[in-house]
Amino acid sequence: MTNRRGANAVEPIRDLEQIQQIKEYLLHRSYRDYFLFVFGINSGLRISDILPLRVMDVKYTKHLKVREKKTGNARKTIITDTLRNEIEKYTKRYADSDYLFPSKKGGAPISRIQAWHIIHQAAKACRVEGAIGTHTLRKTFGYHFYQKTKDVAMLQYIFGHSSPSITLRYIGINDDMVDEALESFSL
Repeated sequence: MTNRRGANAVEPIRDLEQIQQIKEYLLHRSYRDYFLFVFGINSGLRISDILPLRVMDVKYTKHLKVREKKTGNARKTIITDTLRNEIEKYTKRYADSDYLFPSKKGGAPISRIQAWHIIHQAAKACRVEGAIGTHTLRKTFGYHFYQKTKDVAMLQYIFGHSSPSITLRYIGINDDMVDEALESFSL
């Protein structure tokens, strides 16, 4: 697929089978890394807002509340049943004050670069094509939310975008629609 947004733009993972393969790959390697992936694709948060979270931020609440690093905006989003179940299993072994994604070096969460390596390596091992990075998690959430609901206005609100066209471009729907239209076109 041609990427019309530039060489550095990452893509959502569109194929549900590939998402499952990555989950299984990560689960066999590291429960923390598996949870990072699951958390990212089910929350729609940016990696910069995920990594500093502590157990107490997610364990005893129905909503994730963060102040977005990029925008400075307060954001509140419900914790889905799927994510709630994963949080309950994952946090059993951690104290409330522990980071959700602790570095093996201790005392701090993993870095954005470490998160990128985790996601990128898993995608490579599972032969996921396209540019994959930490932002892939958020885009994957958005892509599948849109495919399930077709509610671009709600997704625009969730992401804090200024227009529906930005949201569709962000999750790669515009690229999909252009590719589909061009594949069926001939003179």
